[in-house]
Amino acid sequence: MFLAWQEFKKGKRNKTDIQQFEFNLENNVFQLHQELKNRTYQHSHYTAFNVCDPKLRRIHKAVVRDRVLHHAIFRILYLIFDKNLIFDSYFCRVDKGTHRAVDQLEKFCGKASKNNSRNIFALKCDIKKFFDSVDQEILLALIKRKIQDENAISIIEKIIRSFPKGIPLGNVTSQLFANIYLNELDQFIKHGLRIKYYLRYCDDFIILSDSENYLRGLILEINNFLQNKLKLNLHPDKIIIRKHRRGIDFLGYVIFPHYRVLRTKTKRRIFKKMQKRKQELENNSISEESFNQSLQSYLGILKHCDGWKIKKKIKNI
Repeated sequence: MFLAWQEFKKGKRNKTDIQQFEFNLENNVFQLHQELKNRTYQHSHYTAFNVCDPKLRRIHKAVVRDRVLHHAIFRILYLIFDKNLIFDSYFCRVDKGTHRAVDQLEKFCGKASKNNSRNIFALKCDIKKFFDSVDQEILLALIKRKIQDENAISIIEKIIRSFPKGIPLGNVTSQLFANIYLNELDQFIKHGLRIKYYLRYCDDFIILSDSENYLRGLILEINNFLQNKLKLNLHPDKIIIRKHRRGIDFLGYVIFPHYRVLRTKTKRRIFKKMQKRKQELENNSISEESFNQSLQSYLGILKHCDGWKIKKKIKNI
């Protein structure tokens, strides 16, 4: 529990609720431990708020004691479940992430197209309202395949049941639960359909093939699996088949045969945010250090694509 606290508080020390919990840290942690030991622990309420990243998302934030427990559980379950995930699952995993996913997609495109000597197609899909649609009974059943300890299952179940439907955006456990849930899809596509060029980031996934008709035929088969096994559905408006030569839009970048660029919407958002930060700097509402941190953050994103023109424009804002 104390190790979980050390990880949890990183970058949050200035938050009021974190400071209040830390003021009586030992008492709070030992009380939580005692409740778990006595099986009297009950998950508390959530506070809901909206964020734009860039699309609007509803985040549910648990109280500090619950979030510390989430981290403690995550630390144990991650080691048990992560080794069973496919290599090309990139969401919230050590040494993975968005840039690794985009790098791998680029490598896949090179292999599937025989070093860009022939045209290929990409099927890109998104699962409709994934976090809201996760079936809690199915999720628990998947976890019970690996965890037999009744006390552990009781605690995990209380966390899952703490939310009325699906799993909440905001819990660190939800990241792992998402991977456990969608690993069923990954295994079906990789081993059931025997698809070589497949990768997933959260509820977005891509399949490459040299046949557009083959990819179209997969849509119904994949959607049937999602409906029958996981009670999920593909988002009908986000099923896209693109020629590689026309660019594959994935995780903020567009992949072409010989280069990648930043997605137009992402580029516009960066310009808009940097202009706002510049205005705040001129009005003395932020420090120069804060402005430079924002600048370096966006320049870091541009390192992963052909973006020297954008870098020049941002620096001249």
